[in-house]
Amino acid sequence: MMTTEIVVVGMGYVGIPAAALLADVEGHHVTGLQRKSKRSGWKIDALNNGKSPFEGVEPGLEELISRVVKKGTFVVTDDIEVLADADIILIDVQTPTDAQNMPQYQSLREVSANIGKKLKKGALVIVESTVAPGTTENVVKTIIEKESGLVGGEDFDLAFSYERVMPGRLLEFIANMPRVVGGITAEATKRAYDLYATIVKEEIYTTDTLTAELSKTIENAYRDVNIAFANEMALVSESLGVNIYEIIKLINARHDRHMHIPGAGVGGHCLPKDPWLLRYGLYEYGTWKIEPEFISLARRINNHMPVHMTDLIQNALQFKEVSIQDSIVTVLGVAYLENSDDTRNSPAATLIAALMSKGAQVRIHDPFVQTWEFTPHEIQRDIIEAAKDSDCLALVTKHNEYFEMDLDRIVKVMRTPVIVDGRNVFDANDLVSRGFEYRCVGKVGIKRQT
Repeated sequence: MMTTEIVVVGMGYVGIPAAALLADVEGHHVTGLQRKSKRSGWKIDALNNGKSPFEGVEPGLEELISRVVKKGTFVVTDDIEVLADADIILIDVQTPTDAQNMPQYQSLREVSANIGKKLKKGALVIVESTVAPGTTENVVKTIIEKESGLVGGEDFDLAFSYERVMPGRLLEFIANMPRVVGGITAEATKRAYDLYATIVKEEIYTTDTLTAELSKTIENAYRDVNIAFANEMALVSESLGVNIYEIIKLINARHDRHMHIPGAGVGGHCLPKDPWLLRYGLYEYGTWKIEPEFISLARRINNHMPVHMTDLIQNALQFKEVSIQDSIVTVLGVAYLENSDDTRNSPAATLIAALMSKGAQVRIHDPFVQTWEFTPHEIQRDIIEAAKDSDCLALVTKHNEYFEMDLDRIVKVMRTPVIVDGRNVFDANDLVSRGFEYRCVGKVGIKRQT
């Protein structure tokens, strides 16, 4: 059997599980290409030693990495020369947006240029990074053609296909989620389909590149808008003194309703930016300019939720006659998703910034995150030490550990027993009976002094 040489560019939450799954297929040899830096260089060593670089719970991933490394079908390097031998190249680099919500394609452009300089005739390139609609053809294809002198659709194939991954379920979501594949030609689509058919167990849908790009950004914008509605209704319920979670239960009792859950904010690599990528694609490549108003409104609402958490904290402290500028607030969880170490666009960042702007002293606790570039604060692992002499525990991430805290001990070590719950982890009556002042997004809102 001939060996298919596959290079996966970008060893992150998408690239690593995709590479490991592909490397476990007979006839595949996969090379992970990771730019070496002070922040990322350690990943190369960890992966080549058969270890997962992720601190969060990822069922089956480390076992899979170990297996394919031992088989000799998976290796990681920072040498771009490996691109020259690749039959198939997957692009899995980050595509963030800036403060003005514009896409930042530095990594995507650099990788596309490197591919163009090394690409052999007949290779297939697949963009898995989420991009603004129109980017695969207008940016990636253009750069590769310029650098290589080859023609897309004739001398090399190009497709877009996105992962629907979630930290904590990386392997499951790649293998067991329907897949969308769109190529610049029918042949490119077929080749990408055949590749994914080796690892995807669900339906693989084929379309054109632009439709596939739109599918990804619209899917995430849809979810962001629905979460924003839940968050706004949580604020409405708080204002009227009603429990939004009871309301959601009553609404969702109808089988064809599925109202989302509110919370302390929306994070991750996708939802905070993909709606803006959709908007950018409309402006950059659309026939006429339209403003997708739901997208902008949803982003404003969801971005406001950590600020609302700050208001709840300040209000609860006032009830205990503590000024926020004299307080110590312990933030519980800086990963954006429970039981993971993924801090990308975590709402905790906005919360911490808002607290510090009001003069609060901030502590951070997270059972999975070791370091976080957003802040120089030490990230504590001992929950009792983190709570000691604190005036408020502000829960942002519903890690399993927070469901199991020794509340009777914590209430004794805190200076002021206040808990502000951004994820509906605690029972209000239980906390009040233990002596806590309690607030919760959508359940126990801002109280008036009597």
